This record gives sequence, structure tokens and C-alpha cells, in this order.
Amino acid sequence: MSVVIIALKKQETAGKIRSVLVSHGFPNVVCVANGAAALLEAGKDTFGIVISGYSLPDMYYKELSDSLPPYFQLLFVGKPEMIQSHDSGILSLSVPLRVADLISTVSMMLSQLQRNQKKDQKKPKKRTWQEENYIRNAKFLLMERNHLSEEDAHRYIQKCSMDNGTNMVETAQMILTLMYDEV
Repeated sequence: MSVVIIALKKQETAGKIRSVLVSHGFPNVVCVANGAAALLEAGKDTFGIVISGYSLPDMYYKELSDSLPPYFQLLFVGKPEMIQSHDSGILSLSVPLRVADLISTVSMMLSQLQRNQKKDQKKPKKRTWQEENYIRNAKFLLMERNHLSEEDAHRYIQKCSMDNGTNMVETAQMILTLMYDEV
């Protein structure tokens, strides 16, 4: 679930921003007074954004941005002269905030974070050395016993894996077990 965390010194301003966001369909909006509380709130959700000014009682916006968990971004709000001198890798809006700019920027950021998270979840996990070794040994056995090329042995393991509904490591382990049991 996504969250919008508003981390500003002036809680009155944070409350106004929260009201605008909630009235425009953002259900999970939290106001905090310092960076530590923002990081604590960020740790409770899977993705989101933190809206912050230049400084908080315990840290500056750059420190907060660098400390955010994956799938969280910082939206820096400040005076136009501060925005021109801030880190260009962080999205920003100048004050006074225009409602349309705030809503569209928050929507865009949350959509992008959600897409990135879903894309990364679809990526296969990196195999361990041991798992790679099972596949290598199974390929080697298939190459030795069945006179297959490495490419053909790999394709055979892939096909068996898909046919059996198992991953390649499990299939390689089954091949090794079956071949060594025959000896």
C-alpha cells in the first residue's frame, strides 16, 4: 500500500497539504514533524513519497532522501531560490503550492513508484552459487551421457522445468538424482 508522508516543521502547513491530498483521493496521508518519524512511517508501507521542506529538526531534506527505503521518493517543497540551488535528482515544487501541481506531481510519483515495484517483483531472483552449481552439473551430465551441446542441455532442463511446473534448480536436482541413481 502507498503512503504520502508530509514532513514539515510547521504542522499547520502540513495539515493543510494533508487536507488537500485527502480531498483529492489520496487516502493514506500522514503528517510528521521530523525526519526520524518520516522514516519510521516509510518503513510501514511498501512504497510512497515524503513531502519535505529544506530542513527538519533532526535532518536536512537530502539526508532524509538518502535514508528512505526502496520505492520511496522525496518531493522537496521550498522557496524558488532554494529550489534552484537544491540537488537536481530530487523532484521539487515551489511555494506557494498550486493544488493542481501538487496533485499531479504526487499522482505521477506514486504511479512511477508502483510501476517500478511491480516491474522489480517480476524479475527472477538471483540464483545462489549452489543453485547455479546444480544447473551446471546437470548440464554437464546431460552433455556427457547424452552427447548434447551445452545449449541443448540448457534447453532440455528449461523444457523439463516448464513441463513439470518446477523451477530450473529443482529440475536440475531431479536430473542429478535420477542419473546418479542409475549408476
